[in-house]
Amino acid sequence: MELDWKAIDRWIFGEAWTGSKVGEHAAVLCEEIGPRWASSEGENKAVEYIRGQFVGMGLAGVGLEEFELNTWAHGRAEARVDDFSIDLLPYNRCPACALEAPIVDAGFGTEHELDKVRDQLQGRVALMHLAMEPFTTPVPANIRLEALAEAGVVAVVAIDPKDGRRVEYHNGGDWREPETAELPFPAVTTSREHGRLLQQWAKEGRRLKLVVESRFYPAPAHNVVGEIAGVHWPGERLVLGGHHDTVYGAPGGNDNASGTIAVMETARILAGLKAELGIDPGMDLCFATYSAEEQKFQGASEYVRRHCADKPRLAINLDELSAGHMKGVVLSFAHLRDFVQGQLDTMGDGLKCHVMSQLDATSDHFPFLRQGIDAAHLWRWRFRGRHADADYHHEPADTADKLNVRELKEYAGQLARLLLRLSHQAPEQWPVNTLTKETVKQRLHEERETVVRVY
Repeated sequence: MELDWKAIDRWIFGEAWTGSKVGEHAAVLCEEIGPRWASSEGENKAVEYIRGQFVGMGLAGVGLEEFELNTWAHGRAEARVDDFSIDLLPYNRCPACALEAPIVDAGFGTEHELDKVRDQLQGRVALMHLAMEPFTTPVPANIRLEALAEAGVVAVVAIDPKDGRRVEYHNGGDWREPETAELPFPAVTTSREHGRLLQQWAKEGRRLKLVVESRFYPAPAHNVVGEIAGVHWPGERLVLGGHHDTVYGAPGGNDNASGTIAVMETARILAGLKAELGIDPGMDLCFATYSAEEQKFQGASEYVRRHCADKPRLAINLDELSAGHMKGVVLSFAHLRDFVQGQLDTMGDGLKCHVMSQLDATSDHFPFLRQGIDAAHLWRWRFRGRHADADYHHEPADTADKLNVRELKEYAGQLARLLLRLSHQAPEQWPVNTLTKETVKQRLHEERETVVRVY
């Protein structure tokens, strides 16, 4: 049957706009449930809610897929210089500690700055700016932490570049190899304002007392899955997913209720298109919300292990969609670029397909990339034109009001249009993917000490 794309697009965007449940989902996820650290009671409530939404849409194969998560939790975390209490958050997966040592200002932690203080670092607490050193070759934060570990520091206090005494949770290690991405020592983040005080106290030879209570343990976590079967090429698949978990103590409006809601809304629209107009996808459309993105992509990695022995044609990952309007699609491998751009062109909205120059290990598309699977994220938040609200990241102020309802409606409509078009392209029309796990591993090795270019 020849599809009337004009009529389909009209229905999709009408439903995305007037049938929207964006506000309802945001209220439940961010306000009724709140923080959704993977394996927590909040996450358990979230996955039941998402599962219920998938069932209500009439998706097939809806389920919670349980796996054992290697997780972490912290209790008391505090730092003091004499009687002054320092603004503080531990890094994700920070090991426990109770120590006291002199402070040494290591600047940005780059090689030339470490050379100035290297003989002072053994057994000390290092103070390091998280931002990149201006005008120098960018060095990833994890490489700078490794250099400090080799110099013998016992802990690091990292200075968050945000203002207003705000700090966020950060990650240690190189997530391009998540299995080994652990901190070499206790690391915490302090505010820009208190970082300035610590710099002065380092000059005075003052000592810092640091206590972090934390533990590592296994716990159950869950991905949520559902699908709409394709009518022409069953078994051929497209995947749309995004993580439903948050960092510790954050309600996760932008990161990542926005992406979770866009997955649900896109699925709802396409299920409605099938129910009301009888328009089916050509390939299977698989929808998933992943656990533990904030814990080294363990949920998406489990999804890939279970479902992707046979590669899907494309997996699109949705993360922080309220940081900017949709501009297009960003691929990690180049061979689909013209093919995807051709489908975007039929939509007539000027959306573009780009290819990143390096493999981006900062969200749930990465476990797909490691296996040589074509995966994409959307051209928005890491690129030019970010909304100011996107700065409230990995912190309690990432609340429901950070969601841009109007833009999320547009995301859902555009994603539904794109997925449906891609699903109706015959398998033989898709460029061949010759990538293997081994070729990707070699590329990651070559890129290890580089900062990923984001524009």
